[in-house]
Amino acid sequence: MTRRTTRRSRRAYLAGVGSAAALGVAGCLGGGGNSDELTVAHMPIFPDLQYYVMDSEGYFDEIDATIESQEFTNGPDIVGASASGDIDIAMFGVVPAMIAIDRGISAKVTAANIKEPMAIVADEQLSSLWNDHGSDAFGVWEEENGEQFTFGTFPQGSVPDVLLRYWLQEEGVDPESDVRITEINGANAVFQAIANGEVDGTSIMEPVPTRVAQEDLGFGTFRTSSEIMTGQPAAVTLMTDEVRESPVASEFLRQHVRATEFIADNPAETATIVESGIGMPAEQAEQALTGPLANFVTDPAEIQSGTEIFAEFAAANGQTDEQLTTDGIFDMSIYDSL
Repeated sequence: MTRRTTRRSRRAYLAGVGSAAALGVAGCLGGGGNSDELTVAHMPIFPDLQYYVMDSEGYFDEIDATIESQEFTNGPDIVGASASGDIDIAMFGVVPAMIAIDRGISAKVTAANIKEPMAIVADEQLSSLWNDHGSDAFGVWEEENGEQFTFGTFPQGSVPDVLLRYWLQEEGVDPESDVRITEINGANAVFQAIANGEVDGTSIMEPVPTRVAQEDLGFGTFRTSSEIMTGQPAAVTLMTDEVRESPVASEFLRQHVRATEFIADNPAETATIVESGIGMPAEQAEQALTGPLANFVTDPAEIQSGTEIFAEFAAANGQTDEQLTTDGIFDMSIYDSL
């Protein structure tokens, strides 16, 4: 696990807020251990872009708490940190968020970060086989190549993995026997696996689809997630109950909305933020930001229908002990109150 911690200074409380009220607000924050700190977990991925905009543009200064940032490389580690009481707000995948709730962590999703951001990227031969054979294309591929079609994507239970398995099952393909799925940690590692010919396809978010297209590797976008599932969820913002019950929750979401609007209105400026925060070259980032996968949102209602499907799928595949309801996953009230 990689965890990087940074802090943002606490600004003066809003005029008219007395010291007793201020202490009451701060005392609601549970993660960092200090009563005036708000610990925000995030990942250096495209679907967490609102975090990097809020950081870069100074939006955290508008929140009445010290922001302690912790960067993780994967969702399961954020779940573990949340279970230990170390995290107040987590920006990560919807499936790990559901796992956290299922494990009894007192938290709910208060915002979406993005919807429909994934693509099934595959060897271009799959398209021609699919045109002739439909979902039997994987069997034909195996006959012609002497081995199964291999997908490489994030570990099982991640959003890319769940979307891939959902799509395969919807097409009548058994993800356990008709294809091979290998686990790869990190978008850069997925891209390298494609470039090195180690896999035949993937389910992945930006920047991989844009990089693959620019490098002319004989791969292309086979399906976008919007073609697979309307309102497909991905990264979300999860808040502990203590944070949700404090004014800081709405303050944070106001800045989240500002970041979402900034991304939509300023693709060139946002691309430089992507380059510095996530590591994707600005030129590629700007192309990705104007592409079909850059559907940044804040309103959690925009991913509600897709989350219902993910919850059903997660329970059926043993990722959660029970199927969570949308009421058990979401708190829409904070966004609706803005």
